[in-house]
Amino acid sequence: MAIDRTPVLKRCRSLGIDPVVMGINKESHRKPKMRRRQESEYGAQLKEKQKAKFIYGVLEKQFRGYYELALKHEGITGDNLMTILETRLDNVVFRLGFARTRKEARQTVRHGHINVNGKRVDIPSYRLKAGDKIEVAPKYRDLLPIKEALIYTEHMAVPAWLEVDIEKLAGTVLTTPSRDQVDLVTDGTIDPQLIVELYSK
Repeated sequence: MAIDRTPVLKRCRSLGIDPVVMGINKESHRKPKMRRRQESEYGAQLKEKQKAKFIYGVLEKQFRGYYELALKHEGITGDNLMTILETRLDNVVFRLGFARTRKEARQTVRHGHINVNGKRVDIPSYRLKAGDKIEVAPKYRDLLPIKEALIYTEHMAVPAWLEVDIEKLAGTVLTTPSRDQVDLVTDGTIDPQLIVELYSK
């Protein structure tokens, strides 16, 4: 599997992403380099795709597959794509506050620490649907990384489409997230329409 060893803060700077989006509360004190050339339409579209791939930790082949899947669903393709990305198990584990970052959430899932509807699931890309229940497996609830994550993420708001029970280390997918419920879209971090335009050429 390809590994991007570029420091996260450096990548955030190059893509114009707030590190908080990645679950990192650090600031870079380096001054951004001045861009001499105006960004082209293609450049802007490519940048949006790179941001989405970087934030969700998805490689090109899988990301392209998500786009093709979003294209087949009814509704707006860009919104469908964001819904697919948001309902990945690793992203939901992060959103519930059981991991400090999505990368840590992927590791937590791969190690078999998460149950979905009472069954162990160790596939980070596993897609959740409305009504699914996610929980930290009972024998892993005292793990230090998970306890540290709960302290680290206690200030983070859980999206309206999810419900969390911190005491039980469990959560529920209440509904499929709509465009208005995906903060990365509403705050302008990602413009899914530009991604659709890139792939539709």
